[in-house]
Amino acid sequence: QVQLVESGGGSVQAGGSQTLSCAASGRTSVSYAMGWFRQAPEKERDLVAAISASGGSTYYADSVKGRFTISRDNAKNTVYLQMNSLKPEDTAVYYCARSRAYGLVTEQADFRSWGQGTQVTVSS
Repeated sequence: QVQLVESGGGSVQAGGSQTLSCAASGRTSVSYAMGWFRQAPEKERDLVAAISASGGSTYYADSVKGRFTISRDNAKNTVYLQMNSLKPEDTAVYYCARSRAYGLVTEQADFRSWGQGTQVTVSS
């Protein structure tokens, strides 16, 4: 399977910005739809953004729409999540995931490979 490694997490003040990266290695000759998930303590893991294989279509959860931007650079086998106007409620472990589809994927079960997660902490 592919390996996914997130980077860019850390602490940021509310209202600030942070960008996460997810680098894929291994069997990456074919680009598939990707997603970013997050999980806060005592909460379910939720999809926050998704992007099609080509990058032409995106999805955002209502909680982040207008603040987060998902993008990808297939030549670098990397997907990004730019997070602006961060709020304390954005604090969570963020995971990137890879599907085996080309179009947008929003069902957690359809993401087959997962990164290890990276902590994002937003302070008041």
